[in-house]
Amino acid sequence: MSVRSRTTDAPVSFEAMPLAGVLRGLTSAGVLLSAVVHLYLYAADGYDSIDVVGPMFLVNAVAGLVIGVLLLIWRSWIPLFLAAGFGAATLGAYILSATIGFFGVNSQIMGVNEWLGAVSEAVALIGGIAGILLERRTRAS
Repeated sequence: MSVRSRTTDAPVSFEAMPLAGVLRGLTSAGVLLSAVVHLYLYAADGYDSIDVVGPMFLVNAVAGLVIGVLLLIWRSWIPLFLAAGFGAATLGAYILSATIGFFGVNSQIMGVNEWLGAVSEAVALIGGIAGILLERRTRAS
């Protein structure tokens, strides 16, 4: 698979960019893990009965699934941008919930689900930003 470089209009092969592919894979794994954690909490841990936050968990799970797949099949900066936004928004909401509360939900920073979610969201955020920078730099050279 190849795309056109912005600067030279020459094809840039993603196969020639193994680091970019690995980074996309790790970012996708982070987004998908966060989606799975939120789906589990929604379906099996009672979050489906919480007003506002419950439906947000379901939306988060669906959005994470879509973004995680897009990262693997669409070689554009857009899925990387979406992954970074997903990670920032989800991690930000969790931090709010763990500190001052978020729509009436006060979480604690303990337990496997909380740590898996927080780490996977940080991976999504950092991986999305790093992926955009790496792919821009590689295309420009």
